Amino acid sequence: MPTRRRKSKLLKHSAGLAIVSKKILRVSQVASERGVRILHSISKFSATHRVLQEMLQIGAVTKLSLVLQVNCGAKTMKTAGAILKLHARSWKSSPCVPMELFDSYPSRFSDGIRG
Repeated sequence: MPTRRRKSKLLKHSAGLAIVSKKILRVSQVASERGVRILHSISKFSATHRVLQEMLQIGAVTKLSLVLQVNCGAKTMKTAGAILKLHARSWKSSPCVPMELFDSYPSRFSDGIRG
């Protein structure tokens, strides 16, 4: 997990989240695992409105949904699902997120967010 100082530096860098997101599913299984863990830490402990909007704009939310669809390992898939579930209410009405994202995973998002 990134330390508080590292998270702060990552969030201050204009391409920080984009670089982490880009490495998921493109470099290696280990890079995907670490990238999802970093996004999980940021989304759990540093999730401001700006951060959540940036995650949408750079495609991190879409990338997390892809993690659920490919064989990335159970722990990585569980972590990606936890991030999506944690902020589903913020992202559900965004035009950047396809409706099918939440509709196609009713068991993971079964708290009535989409209907």
